[in-house]
Amino acid sequence: MNKYKYFYISLFIITLDQLIKILVHFNMPLNSEISIIEDFFKLHHLENPGMAFGVDLNYKYGKLLLTSFRLIASFIIGSYLFSLIIQKANKLLLLSISMILAGAIGNVIDSIFYGIIFNNAPQNSPFSLFNGQVIDMFYIDIWEGFISSKIPFIGGSYISLWPVFNIADASIFIAVLIIIIFHKRFSNNL
Repeated sequence: MNKYKYFYISLFIITLDQLIKILVHFNMPLNSEISIIEDFFKLHHLENPGMAFGVDLNYKYGKLLLTSFRLIASFIIGSYLFSLIIQKANKLLLLSISMILAGAIGNVIDSIFYGIIFNNAPQNSPFSLFNGQVIDMFYIDIWEGFISSKIPFIGGSYISLWPVFNIADASIFIAVLIIIIFHKRFSNNL
């Protein structure tokens, strides 16, 4: 068995993720939208300055800390994948971890380099390196609308039930879902 096969899977997902992000960046104006399947599935070009679901670390060096954490986490996930390969772990678990690694690295690339390459670091960033915004583009419109102010905590706001995401995010989401569904089968490897 080729012990690097799962790293090649990660590399393929990273390449696909970056290719789509670059195509969207150069071919769709920021905040523009293209309908793919009527109003249900759309391409919607966004730049995410923070974490998942647009959560922003409103701190001068918050993005630098987040990007550094993502980078360290990517090395840990890669090491964990390698150790699982050596242990000859379940192939579906190996695939899932390789997908998580790909997703992590895909968004790390954006965070580290896109501030310089695409000049998309937020205005309040102290520098561009490590402050790039992640490019998101896929949008599934399950429901969006105004929530009545009578509803506690979330009332009085406009909400979308599905975030805009990218291939890296989808890769992580699907992998985590697989791990949750098959966790009993994987339990001797975790």
